[in-house]
Amino acid sequence: MSQSKILLASKLLHELYGEVVADIATHLMKFGPRHLKLISEKTKIKLEQVKKGIGILIQHNLIKFETSKKKPVMEYTVDCDRVILLSRYPKYIYCAKTLYGDAAELLVEELLQTGQSLMSESTERVTERLNEALESTGNPKITTSLVCDKFSLLVNTHFLRRCSNSVYDANERVIGYQEPLERDKLYILPNIEGSVKRKRLSEESTQSNKRLKTGSEYTVPDDGIYWMINVDRFHLYYRDQLIIDSVNNKIDQKSSEIIRSMLRLSEVKTEPMSTVSAPMTLAEILQSLPNELGMTKHILEQYLSILAEDSFLCQSHVESVVQERFGSKCLRIFRVLLLKRHLEQKQIEEYAMVPTKETKEMLYNMLAENYITITEVSKTVDHAPSRTFYIFRVQLEHVSRMVLDHCYKAAANAISRRQMEVNKHKRVLDKQERVDAIIASLEQSGADEAQKQEIRETITPPEAEQLEKCRNTVNMLESSELQIDETIFIIEMYLNYHLLHKAIK
Repeated sequence: MSQSKILLASKLLHELYGEVVADIATHLMKFGPRHLKLISEKTKIKLEQVKKGIGILIQHNLIKFETSKKKPVMEYTVDCDRVILLSRYPKYIYCAKTLYGDAAELLVEELLQTGQSLMSESTERVTERLNEALESTGNPKITTSLVCDKFSLLVNTHFLRRCSNSVYDANERVIGYQEPLERDKLYILPNIEGSVKRKRLSEESTQSNKRLKTGSEYTVPDDGIYWMINVDRFHLYYRDQLIIDSVNNKIDQKSSEIIRSMLRLSEVKTEPMSTVSAPMTLAEILQSLPNELGMTKHILEQYLSILAEDSFLCQSHVESVVQERFGSKCLRIFRVLLLKRHLEQKQIEEYAMVPTKETKEMLYNMLAENYITITEVSKTVDHAPSRTFYIFRVQLEHVSRMVLDHCYKAAANAISRRQMEVNKHKRVLDKQERVDAIIASLEQSGADEAQKQEIRETITPPEAEQLEKCRNTVNMLESSELQIDETIFIIEMYLNYHLLHKAIK
């Protein structure tokens, strides 16, 4: 695990869950599995605080734990890849809103905030939030059943899933989690029809899967069935959108619509990291295509023969990095090496049409930055330079990993710069927040415009200028974070599938 990745994960945790949680997680990411007392001793954090911090990380599915093989103690490990996904939470929420509307947006937001939740609890809270918003605008309230329908839709399309089953020891203590053997069981909805009122649990209850300790506590119809966001499903959706866009750019709109239909047919049937989709017939594809395309069976067969899988998306991002870092002529050389695989300097000069002096300089610059590699092939045993071939090549996997590490570092730097900008203008931002709160209370009490204007004028022109500058900078940095995250997603997806292909071969 690279230091840049750990730094980015640490900053994301610090921003969302505070310093204590970030310190605990950073320690575990650096040193691997450790038990509570050792974490407390090494981080100088009180044991009670360590327990609370670990509890937060478990609640948000950011940590794994299992009994140590050497000692009878529980050891904890932070899932760094999962922590990095904290930066994608706004994308998940926006995706749910785009696909299924406001109720789905709030459900996804609720589950991201709580980490894990019962269906009955999350639907109740979302219904309350929606009804508050509807009441303030004078619209009629909605029932919980409508929100339950949206929840069911998200589960049926696999955007939500059940949490893993708890594994207990002889003393009824949770010692780990276990995925069900059949993946379909992750998407079985509980029966919470009718009343969702809480019922008192009797002292004689022996249901071990419930997290209740005494008979004085309450339960609900779906007690013990916790739900979480299925990040893999969101990633598949983003992957599919990237594939559709790239096919549209490389071929045409009709081919992208064919790909869209094929991906939609197989979206819930295909395993998350499968290198191929679920099988489908030509008739199924033809039937699912929009009528306005005017697609016939013969034309569809021709399009399907054109469409092929490659590493175009990742390669295009790496190429853009090369162009920004070294210039357009270096990009030309880089593309030639990608196309021809192995070339000598003289061959590169001919194919790229770049003068000898410039070619030498550019190859050296890219070699120094590890964007290309060189292999010596000697004619004789003594490896004399005059009798040795020097072959240049591009290892896309290696370059992708290097660019990915740069992206982690850039994302961490963007977060640090944004936090510094906010802290720098904290006084003015707090003042603006107080002014907004006063104006909001005046609006509720029915105050006139003159009073509100008087409050607004407490922000002086220099302060207003500072606020505008701060907002623009923060917006620019947040936009940069989103763009970097998109590049991270594409490169990680390429590397994951690349490893799968190598394993299959």
